[in-house]
Amino acid sequence: MILTALRDGMVAWAPAKLNLFLEVLDQREDGFHEIETLMVAVAIFDTIYLLATGEDRIRLTCETAVGAQARARAYGAASNLMGDVPESADNLVVRAVERLRDEAGIRAGATIRLIKRIPSAAGLGGASSDAAAALMAANAVWKLGWPRERLMQLAAGLGSDVPFFFGSGAAICRGRGERIEPLRVPARMHVVVVRPPVGLSTAEVYRHCTPADRPVAIAPLRLALQCGEWSQVGRRLHNRLEPAAAKLTPWIHRLRSVFDRLDCLGQQMTGSGTSYYGICRNAGHARRVAARLRGQGLGYVAVATTLALPRPTP
Repeated sequence: MILTALRDGMVAWAPAKLNLFLEVLDQREDGFHEIETLMVAVAIFDTIYLLATGEDRIRLTCETAVGAQARARAYGAASNLMGDVPESADNLVVRAVERLRDEAGIRAGATIRLIKRIPSAAGLGGASSDAAAALMAANAVWKLGWPRERLMQLAAGLGSDVPFFFGSGAAICRGRGERIEPLRVPARMHVVVVRPPVGLSTAEVYRHCTPADRPVAIAPLRLALQCGEWSQVGRRLHNRLEPAAAKLTPWIHRLRSVFDRLDCLGQQMTGSGTSYYGICRNAGHARRVAARLRGQGLGYVAVATTLALPRPTP
C-alpha cells in the first residue's frame, strides 16, 4: 500500500491483487487449505482516511467511489458491485484496528473513512488490502512504532491474503498464504480486469475444489515473471480454483470465451473469482481490449498495471 501523512492522521491507498498462480495442495487440520500462490498488486485502489481521536472507539464509514459505481452501472454490472460493506465490527478494517488496539494495550480511538473502488466477492483481495492499510495507518497515527514484521504476524490471524499487502507488490505465498517470499519484478505488466455482475463465496469455491494429485510447478512462471517475459507469463498462468468456480457460475466460461477472441498473452480467473483478467502486450493493447469489453454487459471493466511498491513505512 501507499501511505501519506495528514496533519492528524494518515491516508492509505490499498491496491487490489491478481493471482498469476494458485495451486491447492491439501486441506489442513485447521480446516483451511494448503496453497502455493504467486500474487501481484495492481493499480486499482481503495482509499482509507484514518484520523486519531480522543474517543475510546473506532468509527467507520464506507462509500463507493462515484466514478467506479457509475462505470459499473454503465457497463452492465449490478448496483451492488462493492457489496453491502458493513460499517460495524463485522468489517475486516474495524476488526484489524481493534485487534491492534488490544495487542498494544491502548484505548486510543480513530475515525476511518473507506472509499471503495475494488469490487467485492471478486478474488481481488479488497477487504484484505483494506485491513493491511488500516493496520499500517493506525500504527502510525497512534505512534506505536511496531515493525512491519510484527504487524504481518497480527495480520495473518485476520485473513490469508492480508500479510501479502505489507510487501513490495509481488510475492509467492505458501501455507494459508502467510508464508511470504517477496519477488523482484523488473517492469510493469498491463492487464484488463473484468468483474462480472455476480460474485462468489470463497468458502463455497474451495468446497467444490479438488486439491491437486500432481501439483503444477510454480518455478517456470516465477522465472518468466522475474525476466519480464510477458508472453511466457501468459502461457504459465494457473488457478486450481477456476474449474470449481466454473461449476458455480456460467460467467467463468463466458468470460473465457470472450477473452479467447482478444489476442491476450494469457487469461484466467483470479483468486476464488469471479473476476477474470487478460495480460496485454502493452498499454495501447490494454486500452483496445477494454474498449471491446465495455458495452457487452460483462460487468465492471478496468485497465491496470502491476505495481512495484516501496516498502511501506509510517
